[in-house]
Amino acid sequence: MNIGILGLGTVGGGVVNVLNKNKNEIYRRSGVNIKVTYAAVRDINQARICPTGNLKLTQDPFAIVNNTDIDIVLELMGGTGLAKELVEAAIANGKHVITANKALIATHGNELLSLAKDNNVHLLFEAAVAGGIPILKSLEQGLSANKIEMVAGIINGTGNFILTEMRDKGRDFSDVLKEAQALGYAESDPTFDVEGIDAAHKLAILASIAFGCELQFDKVSTEGISKIEGEDVAFATELGYSIKHLGIAKQIDGKTQMRVHPTLIPKTHLLANVDGVMNAVLIKGNAVGPTLYYGAGAGDEATASAVIADLVDIIKDTVSDDILGWQSFETMPHQAEDDIESIFYLRLLATDKPGVLADITSIFAEHNISVEAVIQKKIDAQNNAHIAIITNSVKTVEMNTAVNEIQKNDFIQETVKIIHVETLD
Repeated sequence: MNIGILGLGTVGGGVVNVLNKNKNEIYRRSGVNIKVTYAAVRDINQARICPTGNLKLTQDPFAIVNNTDIDIVLELMGGTGLAKELVEAAIANGKHVITANKALIATHGNELLSLAKDNNVHLLFEAAVAGGIPILKSLEQGLSANKIEMVAGIINGTGNFILTEMRDKGRDFSDVLKEAQALGYAESDPTFDVEGIDAAHKLAILASIAFGCELQFDKVSTEGISKIEGEDVAFATELGYSIKHLGIAKQIDGKTQMRVHPTLIPKTHLLANVDGVMNAVLIKGNAVGPTLYYGAGAGDEATASAVIADLVDIIKDTVSDDILGWQSFETMPHQAEDDIESIFYLRLLATDKPGVLADITSIFAEHNISVEAVIQKKIDAQNNAHIAIITNSVKTVEMNTAVNEIQKNDFIQETVKIIHVETLD
Protein backbone atom coordinates (compact mmCIF):
# COMPACT_ATOMS: atom_id res chain seq x y z
CA MET A 1 0.00 0.00 0.00
CA ASN A 2 1.85 3.10 -1.24
CA ILE A 3 1.22 6.43 0.45
CA GLY A 4 1.92 9.94 -0.82
CA ILE A 5 2.06 12.84 1.61
CA LEU A 6 1.30 16.46 0.81
CA GLY A 7 3.29 18.37 3.44
CA LEU A 8 6.06 16.93 5.57
CA GLY A 9 5.91 19.33 8.51
CA THR A 10 4.80 18.59 12.05
CA VAL A 11 1.96 16.19 11.21
CA GLY A 12 3.48 14.69 8.05
CA GLY A 13 6.75 14.05 9.84
CA GLY A 14 4.84 12.57 12.75
CA VAL A 15 3.07 10.13 10.43
CA VAL A 16 6.39 8.87 9.06
CA ASN A 17 7.83 8.50 12.57
CA VAL A 18 4.81 6.64 13.98
CA LEU A 19 4.65 4.31 10.96
CA ASN A 20 8.32 3.48 11.55
CA LYS A 21 8.06 3.17 15.32
CA ASN A 22 4.90 1.06 15.42
CA LYS A 23 5.16 -0.82 12.11
CA ASN A 24 4.69 -4.25 13.74
CA GLU A 25 1.54 -3.19 15.60
CA ILE A 26 0.13 -1.45 12.53
CA TYR A 27 0.83 -4.55 10.41
CA ARG A 28 -0.86 -6.74 13.02
CA ARG A 29 -3.99 -4.61 12.88
CA SER A 30 -4.08 -3.95 9.14
CA GLY A 31 -2.36 -6.96 7.59
CA VAL A 32 -0.53 -4.62 5.21
CA ASN A 33 2.93 -3.05 5.14
CA ILE A 34 2.18 0.64 4.78
CA LYS A 35 4.91 2.53 2.96
CA VAL A 36 5.20 6.28 2.56
CA THR A 37 6.93 6.47 -0.79
CA TYR A 38 6.48 10.07 -1.92
CA ALA A 39 6.19 13.45 -0.21
CA ALA A 40 5.60 16.95 -1.55
CA VAL A 41 7.41 19.70 0.34
CA ARG A 42 8.03 23.41 -0.10
CA ASP A 43 11.80 23.12 0.33
CA ILE A 44 13.60 19.84 -0.35
CA ASN A 45 16.66 20.99 1.61
CA GLN A 46 14.80 21.88 4.80
CA ALA A 47 15.57 19.88 7.96
CA ARG A 48 12.83 17.37 8.89
CA ILE A 49 11.64 15.75 12.11
CA CYS A 50 11.54 12.38 10.34
CA PRO A 51 13.97 10.31 8.23
CA THR A 52 13.60 10.95 4.49
CA GLY A 53 16.15 8.50 3.05
CA ASN A 54 13.44 6.18 1.70
CA LEU A 55 11.19 8.98 0.43
CA LYS A 56 11.03 10.55 -2.99
CA LEU A 57 10.67 14.27 -2.32
CA THR A 58 9.20 16.74 -4.77
CA GLN A 59 8.26 20.40 -4.71
CA ASP A 60 5.39 19.73 -7.10
CA PRO A 61 2.36 18.48 -5.12
CA PHE A 62 0.50 17.59 -8.32
CA ALA A 63 3.21 15.00 -8.99
CA ILE A 64 1.81 13.18 -5.95
CA VAL A 65 -1.92 13.30 -6.76
CA ASN A 66 -1.31 12.36 -10.41
CA ASN A 67 1.09 9.48 -9.66
CA THR A 68 -0.46 6.14 -10.64
CA ASP A 69 1.76 4.27 -8.16
CA ILE A 70 0.19 6.01 -5.15
CA ASP A 71 -2.90 4.42 -3.57
CA ILE A 72 -3.72 6.92 -0.82
CA VAL A 73 -2.94 10.64 -0.50
CA LEU A 74 -2.47 12.30 2.90
CA GLU A 75 -3.24 16.02 2.69
CA LEU A 76 -1.30 17.50 5.63
CA MET A 77 -0.35 20.90 4.23
CA GLY A 78 -3.31 23.00 5.40
CA GLY A 79 -5.15 25.89 3.80
CA THR A 80 -8.29 25.86 1.66
CA GLY A 81 -6.99 27.00 -1.75
CA LEU A 82 -4.29 24.77 -3.19
CA ALA A 83 -5.22 22.01 -0.74
CA LYS A 84 -8.75 21.89 -2.17
CA GLU A 85 -7.42 21.67 -5.74
CA LEU A 86 -5.11 18.83 -4.79
CA VAL A 87 -7.77 16.87 -2.93
CA GLU A 88 -10.15 17.26 -5.88
CA ALA A 89 -7.45 16.05 -8.28
CA ALA A 90 -6.57 13.07 -6.09
CA ILE A 91 -10.24 12.04 -5.83
CA ALA A 92 -10.76 12.46 -9.57
CA ASN A 93 -7.75 10.16 -10.09
CA GLY A 94 -9.43 7.47 -7.99
CA LYS A 95 -7.27 7.87 -4.88
CA HIS A 96 -8.48 7.74 -1.31
CA VAL A 97 -7.67 10.92 0.63
CA ILE A 98 -7.02 11.43 4.34
CA THR A 99 -6.69 14.95 5.71
CA ALA A 100 -6.11 16.73 9.00
CA ASN A 101 -7.41 19.98 7.51
CA LYS A 102 -10.42 21.11 9.55
CA ALA A 103 -10.85 24.39 7.64
CA LEU A 104 -11.02 22.52 4.34
CA ILE A 105 -13.58 20.01 5.60
CA ALA A 106 -15.70 22.59 7.45
CA THR A 107 -15.93 24.93 4.46
CA HIS A 108 -15.81 22.55 1.47
CA GLY A 109 -16.54 19.14 2.98
CA ASN A 110 -20.03 18.73 1.53
CA GLU A 111 -18.88 19.03 -2.07
CA LEU A 112 -15.65 17.06 -1.50
CA LEU A 113 -17.49 14.16 0.15
CA SER A 114 -20.01 14.09 -2.67
CA LEU A 115 -17.14 14.05 -5.17
CA ALA A 116 -15.50 11.18 -3.31
CA LYS A 117 -18.74 9.20 -3.32
CA ASP A 118 -19.16 9.79 -7.06
CA ASN A 119 -15.62 8.48 -7.66
CA ASN A 120 -16.04 5.48 -5.33
CA VAL A 121 -13.21 6.55 -3.00
CA HIS A 122 -13.03 7.64 0.63
CA LEU A 123 -12.28 11.04 2.14
CA LEU A 124 -11.50 10.68 5.86
CA PHE A 125 -10.59 13.34 8.42
CA GLU A 126 -10.39 11.93 11.95
CA ALA A 127 -7.29 14.07 12.61
CA ALA A 128 -9.17 17.28 11.78
CA VAL A 129 -10.88 17.36 15.21
CA ALA A 130 -9.23 17.03 18.63
CA GLY A 131 -5.90 15.65 17.42
CA GLY A 132 -5.27 12.17 18.78
CA ILE A 133 -8.71 11.72 20.38
CA PRO A 134 -10.72 9.30 18.20
CA ILE A 135 -13.81 11.44 18.54
CA LEU A 136 -15.24 11.12 15.03
CA LYS A 137 -14.95 7.34 15.09
CA SER A 138 -16.63 7.31 18.49
CA LEU A 139 -19.57 9.28 17.10
CA GLU A 140 -19.83 7.31 13.88
CA GLN A 141 -19.18 3.82 15.24
CA GLY A 142 -19.08 3.50 19.02
CA LEU A 143 -22.22 5.57 19.61
CA SER A 144 -24.09 4.54 16.46
CA ALA A 145 -26.99 3.14 18.51
CA ASN A 146 -27.67 6.55 20.06
CA LYS A 147 -29.53 9.67 19.11
CA ILE A 148 -26.95 12.31 20.01
CA GLU A 149 -28.48 15.08 22.10
CA MET A 150 -25.44 17.22 22.83
CA VAL A 151 -21.77 17.64 21.99
CA ALA A 152 -19.73 20.02 24.14
CA GLY A 153 -15.99 20.27 24.06
CA ILE A 154 -12.73 22.04 24.69
CA ILE A 155 -11.42 21.69 21.15
CA ASN A 156 -8.73 24.36 20.97
CA GLY A 157 -5.68 23.86 23.16
CA THR A 158 -4.37 27.41 22.80
CA GLY A 159 -7.48 28.98 24.29
CA ASN A 160 -7.59 26.38 27.04
CA PHE A 161 -3.96 27.07 27.97
CA ILE A 162 -4.65 30.81 28.19
CA LEU A 163 -7.75 30.42 30.38
CA THR A 164 -6.00 27.90 32.64
CA GLU A 165 -3.11 30.30 33.26
CA MET A 166 -5.51 33.19 33.91
CA ARG A 167 -7.41 31.12 36.47
CA ASP A 168 -4.49 29.44 38.25
CA LYS A 169 -1.97 32.30 38.25
CA GLY A 170 -4.12 35.42 38.02
CA ARG A 171 -2.44 36.51 34.78
CA ASP A 172 -3.86 38.83 32.11
CA PHE A 173 -4.98 37.55 28.72
CA SER A 174 -2.36 39.51 26.74
CA ASP A 175 0.46 38.30 28.99
CA VAL A 176 -0.47 34.62 28.63
CA LEU A 177 -1.00 34.99 24.89
CA LYS A 178 2.61 36.15 24.47
CA GLU A 179 3.81 33.07 26.36
CA ALA A 180 1.58 30.81 24.25
CA GLN A 181 3.19 32.27 21.13
CA ALA A 182 6.69 31.80 22.56
CA LEU A 183 5.89 28.16 23.37
CA GLY A 184 4.53 27.51 19.89
CA TYR A 185 0.95 26.98 21.10
CA ALA A 186 -0.28 30.09 19.26
CA GLU A 187 0.63 31.49 15.85
CA SER A 188 2.09 34.95 15.36
CA ASP A 189 -1.42 35.85 14.22
CA PRO A 190 -3.51 34.06 16.88
CA THR A 191 -6.92 35.11 15.53
CA PHE A 192 -8.12 31.63 14.53
CA ASP A 193 -7.37 30.28 18.01
CA VAL A 194 -8.38 33.06 20.37
CA GLU A 195 -11.41 34.29 18.41
CA GLY A 196 -12.89 30.81 18.10
CA ILE A 197 -12.63 30.23 14.34
CA ASP A 198 -10.53 27.07 14.72
CA ALA A 199 -13.00 25.67 17.26
CA ALA A 200 -15.93 26.60 15.01
CA HIS A 201 -14.42 24.59 12.13
CA LYS A 202 -14.16 21.58 14.42
CA LEU A 203 -17.63 22.02 15.92
CA ALA A 204 -19.22 22.12 12.46
CA ILE A 205 -17.64 18.74 11.72
CA LEU A 206 -18.66 17.25 15.08
CA ALA A 207 -22.24 18.45 14.73
CA SER A 208 -22.54 17.10 11.20
CA ILE A 209 -21.52 13.60 12.23
CA ALA A 210 -23.44 13.72 15.52
CA PHE A 211 -26.74 14.83 14.01
CA GLY A 212 -26.54 13.43 10.47
CA CYS A 213 -26.75 16.78 8.73
CA GLU A 214 -24.72 18.65 6.17
CA LEU A 215 -21.70 20.65 7.28
CA GLN A 216 -22.91 24.13 8.23
CA PHE A 217 -19.86 26.10 9.32
CA ASP A 218 -21.57 29.36 8.37
CA LYS A 219 -24.25 28.65 11.00
CA VAL A 220 -21.83 28.40 13.95
CA SER A 221 -22.22 31.37 16.31
CA THR A 222 -18.63 32.27 17.24
CA GLU A 223 -17.12 34.35 20.05
CA GLY A 224 -13.52 34.35 21.23
CA ILE A 225 -11.82 34.75 24.60
CA SER A 226 -9.89 37.97 23.97
CA LYS A 227 -12.38 40.01 26.05
CA ILE A 228 -12.23 37.77 29.12
CA GLU A 229 -10.73 39.73 32.01
CA GLY A 230 -9.26 38.76 35.34
CA GLU A 231 -12.38 39.97 37.15
CA ASP A 232 -14.50 37.49 35.22
CA VAL A 233 -12.19 34.61 36.08
CA ALA A 234 -12.16 35.59 39.76
CA PHE A 235 -15.93 36.06 39.97
CA ALA A 236 -16.52 32.74 38.22
CA THR A 237 -14.32 30.96 40.74
CA GLU A 238 -16.09 32.60 43.67
CA LEU A 239 -19.46 31.64 42.24
CA GLY A 240 -18.38 28.00 41.87
CA TYR A 241 -17.60 27.98 38.16
CA SER A 242 -14.66 27.79 35.79
CA ILE A 243 -14.51 29.65 32.46
CA LYS A 244 -13.80 27.42 29.47
CA HIS A 245 -13.90 28.17 25.74
CA LEU A 246 -16.44 25.59 24.60
CA GLY A 247 -17.87 24.42 21.33
CA ILE A 248 -21.46 23.36 21.98
CA ALA A 249 -23.90 21.67 19.60
CA LYS A 250 -27.39 20.59 20.57
CA GLN A 251 -30.38 19.19 18.76
CA ILE A 252 -33.64 20.52 20.17
CA ASP A 253 -37.09 20.00 18.64
CA GLY A 254 -35.61 19.04 15.28
CA LYS A 255 -33.35 22.08 15.08
CA THR A 256 -29.61 22.35 15.62
CA GLN A 257 -27.74 24.98 17.55
CA MET A 258 -23.99 25.39 17.18
CA ARG A 259 -22.04 27.91 19.20
CA VAL A 260 -18.47 28.58 20.27
CA HIS A 261 -18.00 31.00 23.15
CA PRO A 262 -16.55 31.44 26.64
CA THR A 263 -18.72 29.48 29.04
CA LEU A 264 -19.03 29.22 32.80
CA ILE A 265 -19.32 25.57 33.82
CA PRO A 266 -19.49 24.15 37.38
CA LYS A 267 -15.95 23.69 38.66
CA THR A 268 -16.88 20.19 39.85
CA HIS A 269 -17.57 19.08 36.27
CA LEU A 270 -14.92 16.95 34.59
CA LEU A 271 -14.60 19.40 31.67
CA ALA A 272 -13.79 22.19 34.13
CA ASN A 273 -10.71 20.23 35.17
CA VAL A 274 -9.28 19.81 31.66
CA ASP A 275 -6.33 22.18 31.79
CA GLY A 276 -3.43 23.44 29.71
CA VAL A 277 -3.36 22.51 26.04
CA MET A 278 -5.40 19.33 26.47
CA ASN A 279 -8.70 18.74 24.66
CA ALA A 280 -11.86 16.99 25.84
CA VAL A 281 -15.26 16.34 24.30
CA LEU A 282 -18.46 15.47 26.14
CA ILE A 283 -21.08 13.57 24.13
CA LYS A 284 -24.56 12.87 25.45
CA GLY A 285 -26.47 10.03 23.80
CA ASN A 286 -30.07 9.15 24.58
CA ALA A 287 -29.15 5.53 25.35
CA VAL A 288 -25.68 5.69 26.88
CA GLY A 289 -25.97 9.07 28.59
CA PRO A 290 -22.92 11.35 28.89
CA THR A 291 -19.49 10.07 27.81
CA LEU A 292 -16.22 12.03 27.96
CA TYR A 293 -13.19 11.77 25.65
CA TYR A 294 -9.90 13.34 26.75
CA GLY A 295 -6.45 13.61 25.24
CA ALA A 296 -3.89 15.57 23.26
CA GLY A 297 -5.59 17.87 20.76
CA ALA A 298 -2.47 18.58 18.72
CA GLY A 299 1.16 17.57 18.28
CA ASP A 300 3.03 15.52 15.73
CA GLU A 301 2.54 11.95 16.95
CA ALA A 302 -0.89 12.51 18.55
CA THR A 303 -2.32 13.83 15.29
CA ALA A 304 -0.42 11.19 13.31
CA SER A 305 -2.20 8.57 15.42
CA ALA A 306 -5.53 9.76 14.02
CA VAL A 307 -4.23 9.93 10.44
CA ILE A 308 -2.92 6.36 10.60
CA ALA A 309 -6.18 5.13 12.16
CA ASP A 310 -7.95 6.37 9.03
CA LEU A 311 -5.35 4.60 6.91
CA VAL A 312 -6.03 1.31 8.67
CA ASP A 313 -9.80 1.77 8.23
CA ILE A 314 -9.39 2.19 4.47
CA ILE A 315 -7.06 -0.80 4.23
CA LYS A 316 -9.47 -3.00 6.19
CA ASP A 317 -12.40 -1.62 4.17
CA THR A 318 -14.34 -0.68 7.29
CA VAL A 319 -15.33 2.79 6.10
CA SER A 320 -18.94 3.78 5.47
CA ASP A 321 -19.80 5.17 2.04
CA ASP A 322 -21.58 7.97 3.88
CA ILE A 323 -19.39 9.08 6.77
CA LEU A 324 -21.58 12.04 7.72
CA GLY A 325 -24.82 10.10 7.46
CA TRP A 326 -26.51 13.02 5.74
CA GLN A 327 -27.15 11.52 2.30
CA SER A 328 -30.68 10.55 3.35
CA PHE A 329 -31.37 13.77 5.26
CA GLU A 330 -32.54 17.18 4.20
CA THR A 331 -30.55 20.13 5.49
CA MET A 332 -31.46 20.32 9.17
CA PRO A 333 -33.09 23.58 10.30
CA HIS A 334 -30.93 25.82 12.47
CA GLN A 335 -32.15 27.32 15.71
CA ALA A 336 -31.91 31.10 15.67
CA GLU A 337 -29.48 32.50 18.23
CA ASP A 338 -32.21 34.65 19.79
CA ASP A 339 -34.23 31.51 20.57
CA ILE A 340 -31.41 29.71 22.42
CA GLU A 341 -32.16 29.35 26.13
CA SER A 342 -29.28 29.68 28.56
CA ILE A 343 -28.29 30.66 32.05
CA PHE A 344 -26.21 33.83 31.92
CA TYR A 345 -23.40 35.48 33.86
CA LEU A 346 -23.35 39.28 33.81
CA ARG A 347 -20.65 41.64 35.07
CA LEU A 348 -21.52 45.29 35.47
CA LEU A 349 -19.41 48.26 36.53
CA ALA A 350 -21.90 50.49 38.33
CA THR A 351 -21.97 53.47 40.65
CA ASP A 352 -22.18 52.14 44.20
CA LYS A 353 -25.29 53.88 45.48
CA PRO A 354 -28.61 52.79 47.03
CA GLY A 355 -31.20 51.44 44.64
CA VAL A 356 -28.89 50.24 41.85
CA LEU A 357 -29.54 46.54 42.41
CA ALA A 358 -33.26 47.22 42.79
CA ASP A 359 -33.31 49.04 39.44
CA ILE A 360 -31.46 46.16 37.76
CA THR A 361 -33.72 43.46 39.20
CA SER A 362 -36.78 45.52 38.27
CA ILE A 363 -35.73 45.48 34.61
CA PHE A 364 -35.05 41.75 34.88
CA ALA A 365 -38.54 41.18 36.29
CA GLU A 366 -40.09 42.90 33.27
CA HIS A 367 -38.48 40.22 31.10
CA ASN A 368 -39.20 37.25 33.39
CA ILE A 369 -35.55 36.98 34.43
CA SER A 370 -34.70 36.01 37.99
CA VAL A 371 -31.38 36.35 39.80
CA GLU A 372 -29.90 33.11 41.13
CA ALA A 373 -26.71 34.59 42.63
CA VAL A 374 -25.10 38.01 43.00
CA ILE A 375 -21.76 39.39 44.22
CA GLN A 376 -20.94 43.08 44.60
CA LYS A 377 -17.44 44.46 45.24
CA LYS A 378 -16.31 48.06 45.50
CA ILE A 379 -13.27 48.51 43.26
CA ASP A 380 -12.13 52.15 43.40
CA ALA A 381 -12.22 55.47 45.24
CA GLN A 382 -14.74 56.85 42.72
CA ASN A 383 -17.45 54.80 44.41
CA ASN A 384 -17.73 52.28 41.59
CA ALA A 385 -18.46 48.62 42.13
CA HIS A 386 -18.36 45.46 40.10
CA ILE A 387 -21.58 43.47 40.26
CA ALA A 388 -21.57 39.84 39.12
CA ILE A 389 -24.94 38.15 38.53
CA ILE A 390 -26.01 34.62 37.63
CA THR A 391 -29.52 34.47 36.15
CA ASN A 392 -32.03 31.71 35.60
CA SER A 393 -32.39 30.09 32.18
CA VAL A 394 -33.87 32.54 29.71
CA LYS A 395 -34.05 33.08 25.96
CA THR A 396 -31.11 34.99 24.57
CA VAL A 397 -33.36 37.64 23.02
CA GLU A 398 -34.90 38.44 26.41
CA MET A 399 -31.50 38.68 28.05
CA ASN A 400 -30.13 40.97 25.36
CA THR A 401 -33.19 43.21 25.55
CA ALA A 402 -32.91 43.49 29.33
CA VAL A 403 -29.18 44.23 29.18
CA ASN A 404 -29.76 46.94 26.56
CA GLU A 405 -32.24 48.61 28.93
CA ILE A 406 -29.84 48.32 31.88
CA GLN A 407 -27.05 49.77 29.76
CA LYS A 408 -29.02 53.02 29.25
CA ASN A 409 -28.92 53.89 32.97
CA ASP A 410 -26.42 56.56 34.03
CA PHE A 411 -25.17 54.39 36.91
CA ILE A 412 -23.65 51.90 34.41
CA GLN A 413 -20.01 52.89 33.78
CA GLU A 414 -18.98 50.45 31.01
CA THR A 415 -20.41 47.86 28.63
CA VAL A 416 -22.12 45.02 30.47
CA LYS A 417 -20.25 41.72 30.08
CA ILE A 418 -22.43 38.71 29.16
CA ILE A 419 -21.20 35.10 29.25
CA HIS A 420 -23.20 31.89 28.84
CA VAL A 421 -23.44 29.44 31.74
CA GLU A 422 -23.86 25.70 31.03
CA THR A 423 -24.51 22.96 33.59
CA LEU A 424 -23.86 20.30 30.88
CA ASP A 425 -26.54 18.00 32.32
